[in-house]
Amino acid sequence: MRRLLPVPSAPAEPDVDLVEAYAYPPGRTWLRANMVAGLDGAAQAPDGLSAGLSSPADKRIFGVLRGLADVVVVGAATVRKEGYRPPKPKPAYAAARAAAGQPPAPVIAVVSRGLAIDFTAPLFTEAVTPTIVITCEEAAPHGLAAAREYGDLLVAGRDRVDLASALDALAARGLTRQLTEGGPHVLAQIAACGRLDELCLTVSPLLTAGPADRILAGPALPDGLSMRPVSVLEEDGSLFTRYVRA
Repeated sequence: MRRLLPVPSAPAEPDVDLVEAYAYPPGRTWLRANMVAGLDGAAQAPDGLSAGLSSPADKRIFGVLRGLADVVVVGAATVRKEGYRPPKPKPAYAAARAAAGQPPAPVIAVVSRGLAIDFTAPLFTEAVTPTIVITCEEAAPHGLAAAREYGDLLVAGRDRVDLASALDALAARGLTRQLTEGGPHVLAQIAACGRLDELCLTVSPLLTAGPADRILAGPALPDGLSMRPVSVLEEDGSLFTRYVRA
């Protein structure tokens, strides 16, 4: 993997240290998104999944971002479509996570208004740390009961999920290194409530067309959200970009 931005000081720069490149800023709550898109902006391949846009290098970065995070915030629809399983502790990150006071693996936090969730799935039955379920007060009572029984319930908002309050509640639990993997609807809500600090966007060298969402799917942001690039890496034609809020 080679670095394009910041411009390398020498043409023969050694392979990029991804853990160093993606380190969280210390001493503050920070939410980054990890998303992939094709050259025409599609956030999913024609089969409706993001895997078709990925690559071995993208999967390495995916693993690094999870290895550094306290919590992974993701929408229930993405959990269902992508077949989410609980993150497993990785020996490569064990010492650093222990030194930082982190659990052996990040916890998944599933965002769901309707609670149409399979609580018997491995994401709940095999999780090292109980999977968090973020929902609202007026969610279905049977869903709330199941979330309490099989997961770690976090209620934020009355008739819809208040993501800003939910992210504050996660930070209050010490989960300050926050990562979201979308999907596009959840990411749009996070951007709309002003909590997106960083976007890690993989640009896949594929054109797919079709009806796929963009990486944000939701109402327009009236004033937009200005971001500035801080790094660009490249491998096998894929670009791995990092933008932070301007």
